[in-house]
Amino acid sequence: MWTPQPHRRVPVVILCLLSACSLCLGCEPAASAAPRLIARSHATMGAEVRVSIWTADEAGAVEATSAVFAEFDRLDALLSVWKPGSDVLRINAAAGGAPVHVSRDTLEVVRAAQETSELTAGKFDITFGALADVWRFDHDQDNRVPTEAEIGARLPLVDFRAVHVDEDAGTIAIARPGVRMHLGGIGKGYAVDRGIAILRARGFVDFLIQSGGDLYAAGQPGERPWKLGINDPRGAPNDSFATLELRDRTFSTSGDYERSFVRDGVRYHHLLDPDLGRPARGCRSVTIVAPTATHADGLSTGVFILGPEAGMALVERLPDIEAVIVTGDNRVLISSGLQGKVSVLHSPTDAP
Repeated sequence: MWTPQPHRRVPVVILCLLSACSLCLGCEPAASAAPRLIARSHATMGAEVRVSIWTADEAGAVEATSAVFAEFDRLDALLSVWKPGSDVLRINAAAGGAPVHVSRDTLEVVRAAQETSELTAGKFDITFGALADVWRFDHDQDNRVPTEAEIGARLPLVDFRAVHVDEDAGTIAIARPGVRMHLGGIGKGYAVDRGIAILRARGFVDFLIQSGGDLYAAGQPGERPWKLGINDPRGAPNDSFATLELRDRTFSTSGDYERSFVRDGVRYHHLLDPDLGRPARGCRSVTIVAPTATHADGLSTGVFILGPEAGMALVERLPDIEAVIVTGDNRVLISSGLQGKVSVLHSPTDAP
């Protein structure tokens, strides 16, 4: 959900921010007249969006980052389940009735979500919204495990095939009352892709955009590519168990630690299996490397719910898609295209 989450850990650790940062690894310091990192952040879509541009044009970078933030805010107003008048709320309110005219952005996000649902055999499903209010993961004193009866009553309302997109008419319809869309698993990725387009249109080629677990690395800061770390799912915040260098690719991580609680030694988290209405158990984290953030965002969730074996088999079938998976029993799986490119610093911490 796109709700403020002050205790949420960011699943991607940026190890190479060159603004006189002690975390910079393997990069040369910038001379005073040379390009440097201009970094700004903004809270939107329930997360901090951070844009970092390697450039000598500070004024241009500030203007460009402001444009990116404005685009995130615009998309939040369209795709949110919390903003009155959003496209998503209007579609949900009309479920079982007439199609709703929506923005081109909403059409594109929902179409991409449907493609991801087909690829993942329905494990990525934007109609999980029917389950969103029976589980609670964001309230320290009010986390709850729903009863089997509560879950069973909602499961018939989880079906991505009930959402119909008519791109020619510019409409989206939900076939049955009670089915509710929620784009929290793909909307931020789409916003990152729109931010990339804004920065490239302004001539920037070396930059990072990060929103929650979704990050795009363009070009490189100085002589080396961006070096990124994958969070240890059970480690301390910003503890990377593995790193890789990335250029002109998306890096998207879904983890069972982002919104979760532990009760009686069992971890409950927000990545729900739409066939069961319960948290998926096969993975602790899934990191997808892909050309675009929209598809990486949806795939990281879908692969997580598919589980490590079926999820990695899907990754190996898809062109230009790679993955690092930490399994439920704490093994690290690396797809064939990332072999020799991922540096494992230590084994992930073994804990519930």
